[in-house]
Amino acid sequence: MTSFLYEEITAEETDILQEVMNIAFGKASADLAEVIDIYVVLNIPEISVMKATDIPCCLAREISRFDKISIVHQNYWGKFKGTAILVFPAKAGRELATLLDNGPDEGGELLDPAEMERDTLTEVGNILIGACVGKVAELLDDVITFSPPRILVDEESRQVVPAETFDARHSAILLKTLFTFEERDAGGFLFLLPNSTSFGWLKKALHTFMEQYL
Repeated sequence: MTSFLYEEITAEETDILQEVMNIAFGKASADLAEVIDIYVVLNIPEISVMKATDIPCCLAREISRFDKISIVHQNYWGKFKGTAILVFPAKAGRELATLLDNGPDEGGELLDPAEMERDTLTEVGNILIGACVGKVAELLDDVITFSPPRILVDEESRQVVPAETFDARHSAILLKTLFTFEERDAGGFLFLLPNSTSFGWLKKALHTFMEQYL
């Protein structure tokens, strides 16, 4: 049976990862402000280590305040690979549509609300996930690509991640941040779940990152 992550990633390495996340998310906020002309407040990321099969229950607890949610689910690939999950309260896409001009078309016709929300969540997901994950990868000297996002609108909060997604033999790192859009009544959670197959590379990359400060 694969050993649990806390036996593979030391406290020092977890601290380094925390610092990488802090730097990356700070830079991502600045980049996003240029793209969508509004500041995205990314809280200090939190790192948790647990059995992979505990992830669904953990995520359900984090978002339990929401009855209905919309989700952007996207995989990223490289030496640093895994899954990113954006969780918004239901209808947040309609509030965010004003940020991206996803309103009436050129003829003044209103778009279908459901289509507008999906389009907005897709764009926001591409921007936010791309910036945050991309900066982490950049700091760790990696280049990543993204799979097309999967969008779920108005789902039950307990369905954010199916339990069968995770292998009981593995452990996991859960990276979480709360984000809000300045001057907008919209925000949510960003969860990053690095794939267990990248843990060996991640350990080396974290120590390489720290060497530049020694």
